[in-house]
Amino acid sequence: MWNMSVPWWEFVLRGVVVYVFLLVFLRLTGKRQTGQYAPFDLVLLLILSNAVQNSMNAGDNSLVGGLVSAATLIGCHVVLAQLTFRYAGMARLIDGMPQVLVQQGQVNTDLMRKELLSTDDLEAALRASGCLHLHEVERATIETNGQITVVLRRRGDDA
Repeated sequence: MWNMSVPWWEFVLRGVVVYVFLLVFLRLTGKRQTGQYAPFDLVLLLILSNAVQNSMNAGDNSLVGGLVSAATLIGCHVVLAQLTFRYAGMARLIDGMPQVLVQQGQVNTDLMRKELLSTDDLEAALRASGCLHLHEVERATIETNGQITVVLRRRGDDA
Protein backbone atom coordinates (compact mmCIF):
# COMPACT_ATOMS: atom_id res chain seq x y z
CA MET A 1 0.00 0.00 0.00
CA TRP A 2 2.79 2.47 0.88
CA ASN A 3 5.65 1.14 -1.26
CA MET A 4 5.89 2.49 -4.78
CA SER A 5 7.35 0.40 -7.59
CA VAL A 6 8.72 3.47 -9.39
CA PRO A 7 10.22 6.70 -8.03
CA TRP A 8 7.83 9.55 -7.14
CA TRP A 9 9.24 11.82 -9.84
CA GLU A 10 8.27 9.29 -12.51
CA PHE A 11 4.62 9.62 -11.44
CA VAL A 12 4.96 13.39 -11.77
CA LEU A 13 6.58 13.17 -15.20
CA ARG A 14 4.02 10.64 -16.46
CA GLY A 15 1.16 12.73 -15.10
CA VAL A 16 2.39 15.91 -16.77
CA VAL A 17 2.91 14.13 -20.12
CA VAL A 18 -0.58 12.56 -20.03
CA TYR A 19 -2.18 15.87 -18.95
CA VAL A 20 -0.54 17.78 -21.80
CA PHE A 21 -1.37 15.04 -24.31
CA LEU A 22 -5.06 14.98 -23.35
CA LEU A 23 -5.23 18.78 -23.28
CA VAL A 24 -3.85 19.01 -26.82
CA PHE A 25 -6.01 16.10 -28.01
CA LEU A 26 -9.23 17.55 -26.61
CA ARG A 27 -8.35 21.02 -27.91
CA LEU A 28 -7.81 19.67 -31.43
CA THR A 29 -11.12 17.80 -31.46
CA GLY A 30 -13.08 21.06 -31.34
CA LYS A 31 -15.37 22.88 -28.98
CA ARG A 32 -18.26 20.49 -29.47
CA GLN A 33 -16.43 17.82 -27.52
CA THR A 34 -16.22 19.98 -24.42
CA GLY A 35 -19.49 21.88 -24.58
CA GLN A 36 -22.13 19.41 -25.62
CA TYR A 37 -21.69 15.90 -24.30
CA ALA A 38 -23.61 13.40 -26.36
CA PRO A 39 -23.58 9.82 -25.02
CA PHE A 40 -20.70 8.83 -27.33
CA ASP A 41 -18.67 11.85 -26.14
CA LEU A 42 -19.08 10.74 -22.53
CA VAL A 43 -18.12 7.18 -23.43
CA LEU A 44 -14.98 8.51 -25.14
CA LEU A 45 -13.97 10.45 -22.03
CA LEU A 46 -14.54 7.45 -19.77
CA ILE A 47 -12.53 5.16 -22.04
CA LEU A 48 -9.77 7.77 -22.34
CA SER A 49 -9.42 7.93 -18.57
CA ASN A 50 -9.11 4.17 -18.41
CA ALA A 51 -6.70 4.06 -21.35
CA VAL A 52 -4.24 6.53 -19.83
CA GLN A 53 -4.38 5.07 -16.32
CA ASN A 54 -1.56 2.57 -16.87
CA SER A 55 0.59 5.13 -18.64
CA MET A 56 0.32 7.31 -15.54
CA ASN A 57 0.84 4.74 -12.83
CA ALA A 58 3.38 2.44 -14.55
CA GLY A 59 1.50 -0.55 -13.16
CA ASP A 60 1.91 0.72 -9.60
CA ASN A 61 -1.21 0.37 -7.47
CA SER A 62 0.17 1.88 -4.28
CA LEU A 63 -1.74 4.49 -2.36
CA VAL A 64 1.20 6.89 -2.46
CA GLY A 65 1.57 6.49 -6.24
CA GLY A 66 -2.12 7.29 -6.74
CA LEU A 67 -1.89 10.32 -4.50
CA VAL A 68 1.23 11.60 -6.30
CA SER A 69 -0.53 11.15 -9.66
CA ALA A 70 -3.66 12.92 -8.44
CA ALA A 71 -1.64 15.78 -6.95
CA THR A 72 0.27 16.12 -10.22
CA LEU A 73 -2.93 16.41 -12.27
CA ILE A 74 -4.41 18.94 -9.86
CA GLY A 75 -1.13 20.87 -9.91
CA CYS A 76 -1.12 20.91 -13.73
CA HIS A 77 -4.68 22.20 -13.69
CA VAL A 78 -3.90 24.96 -11.17
CA VAL A 79 -0.79 26.07 -13.09
CA LEU A 80 -2.69 26.12 -16.38
CA ALA A 81 -5.57 28.08 -14.80
CA GLN A 82 -3.10 30.66 -13.47
CA LEU A 83 -1.31 30.95 -16.82
CA THR A 84 -4.53 31.39 -18.80
CA PHE A 85 -5.76 33.97 -16.27
CA ARG A 86 -2.57 36.02 -16.41
CA TYR A 87 -1.73 35.76 -20.12
CA ALA A 88 -4.42 36.41 -22.74
CA GLY A 89 -2.32 34.74 -25.44
CA MET A 90 -2.11 31.56 -23.41
CA ALA A 91 -5.87 31.66 -22.83
CA ARG A 92 -6.49 31.97 -26.58
CA LEU A 93 -4.11 29.07 -27.25
CA ILE A 94 -5.71 26.79 -24.67
CA ASP A 95 -9.35 27.87 -24.83
CA GLY A 96 -9.59 29.26 -28.35
CA MET A 97 -11.76 32.21 -29.28
CA PRO A 98 -15.53 32.56 -29.45
CA GLN A 99 -16.71 32.29 -33.04
CA VAL A 100 -19.88 33.50 -34.73
CA LEU A 101 -22.11 30.69 -36.01
CA VAL A 102 -25.03 32.86 -37.12
CA GLN A 103 -24.92 36.54 -38.07
CA GLN A 104 -28.13 38.34 -39.05
CA GLY A 105 -29.88 35.02 -39.64
CA GLN A 106 -27.10 33.67 -41.91
CA VAL A 107 -25.42 30.41 -40.80
CA ASN A 108 -21.65 29.99 -41.07
CA THR A 109 -21.73 26.46 -42.46
CA ASP A 110 -17.93 26.23 -42.73
CA LEU A 111 -17.59 26.84 -39.00
CA MET A 112 -20.35 24.36 -38.22
CA ARG A 113 -18.53 21.73 -40.28
CA LYS A 114 -15.21 22.55 -38.58
CA GLU A 115 -16.75 22.29 -35.10
CA LEU A 116 -18.75 19.16 -36.04
CA LEU A 117 -22.05 20.82 -35.21
CA SER A 118 -25.15 19.52 -36.92
CA THR A 119 -28.15 21.65 -37.81
CA ASP A 120 -29.98 19.77 -35.03
CA ASP A 121 -27.35 21.00 -32.53
CA LEU A 122 -27.80 24.58 -33.70
CA GLU A 123 -31.58 24.35 -33.73
CA ALA A 124 -31.58 22.94 -30.19
CA ALA A 125 -29.44 25.86 -28.99
CA LEU A 126 -31.78 28.31 -30.72
CA ARG A 127 -34.86 26.71 -29.15
CA ALA A 128 -33.20 26.80 -25.72
CA SER A 129 -32.84 30.56 -26.23
CA GLY A 130 -36.49 31.02 -27.14
CA CYS A 131 -35.95 31.24 -30.87
CA LEU A 132 -38.06 29.30 -33.34
CA HIS A 133 -36.82 30.77 -36.61
CA LEU A 134 -33.33 31.52 -37.88
CA HIS A 135 -34.32 34.97 -39.16
CA GLU A 136 -34.95 35.99 -35.51
CA VAL A 137 -31.24 35.61 -34.70
CA GLU A 138 -29.01 38.65 -34.52
CA ARG A 139 -26.01 36.54 -33.60
CA ALA A 140 -25.29 33.03 -32.34
CA THR A 141 -21.79 32.41 -31.02
CA ILE A 142 -20.01 29.23 -30.07
CA GLU A 143 -18.18 30.15 -26.89
CA THR A 144 -14.77 28.87 -25.82
CA ASN A 145 -16.44 26.28 -23.58
CA GLY A 146 -18.47 24.90 -26.50
CA GLN A 147 -21.79 26.40 -25.45
CA ILE A 148 -23.83 28.29 -28.02
CA THR A 149 -25.14 31.69 -26.95
CA VAL A 150 -27.87 33.38 -28.95
CA VAL A 151 -28.78 37.06 -29.22
CA LEU A 152 -32.19 37.62 -30.77
CA ARG A 153 -33.06 40.58 -32.96
CA ARG A 154 -35.16 43.25 -31.30
CA ARG A 155 -38.74 43.41 -32.43
CA GLY A 156 -39.06 45.76 -35.38
CA ASP A 157 -35.46 45.06 -36.58
CA ASP A 158 -36.54 42.41 -39.07
CA ALA A 159 -35.79 44.63 -42.04
